Amino acid sequence: MSETVLISELPWTDYEKRLAKGRTPVLLPVGALEQHGPHLPLNCDTVIPLAVCEAVAKRIGALVAPPLEYGYKSQPRSGGGNHFPGTTSLDGNTLVLMTRDIIREFGRHGVRKMAIVVGHTENLMFTTEACDLALRDLKAQGITDMKLIHLGYWEFMTEPTIGKVFPDGFPSWNLEHAGVMETSVMLYLRKNLVDFGQVPKHPPADFPPYDIHPVDPHRIPSSGALSSGQTATAEKGKYMFDEYVETIAEALKKEFAL
Repeated sequence: MSETVLISELPWTDYEKRLAKGRTPVLLPVGALEQHGPHLPLNCDTVIPLAVCEAVAKRIGALVAPPLEYGYKSQPRSGGGNHFPGTTSLDGNTLVLMTRDIIREFGRHGVRKMAIVVGHTENLMFTTEACDLALRDLKAQGITDMKLIHLGYWEFMTEPTIGKVFPDGFPSWNLEHAGVMETSVMLYLRKNLVDFGQVPKHPPADFPPYDIHPVDPHRIPSSGALSSGQTATAEKGKYMFDEYVETIAEALKKEFAL
């Protein structure tokens, strides 16, 4: 039997055995294809949660579903906006229906413990809706013991770590788009995809506390980054990544009674 935690690499016979009659959790990373400045690749929002899921799965005996690599439309105050070349987005209803279908399918397979691990802030309300609708559908089919955990991986960074990584002050998770956290974690996970010489040096974006439609691209830093990743390091990336894995693993062990 293969030791991989990736469902896509298993033959169906091994997959069926490893489900262990619903006791094995399945983790679903939900990312995006979105610009992350001139120094990071478009797939940051998928690479990071997928890596977190793989590491967590090895700790808690879970399996990892193939990630969703497209997400909801990039928003100006959290992702720079949908107008940047390369950012390739789904309508909200499309993301809801895709995620809903995937959850229902795993329920049909016999999975009863599932975590939706989001890597793109804009996805959260739509994946929340997908969880609600999928559980409603499964209940109608007589499946009432499915438990879903829904989370954004970045929310598992503790205050002491935030203080260590951002000694000069934390701008906010929205303004951290393509900033210190993502640049550091990508330096740790996939250094070959980071062009550190292209890290923007401008100050954090200054947005009003409201949105304007249609979007005016001139209000957004032309780099696409909402803050600078100049102080990013691979060491910081490892520190943050290890904390994500440890704290998410502990949360899932608790909630799934593993």
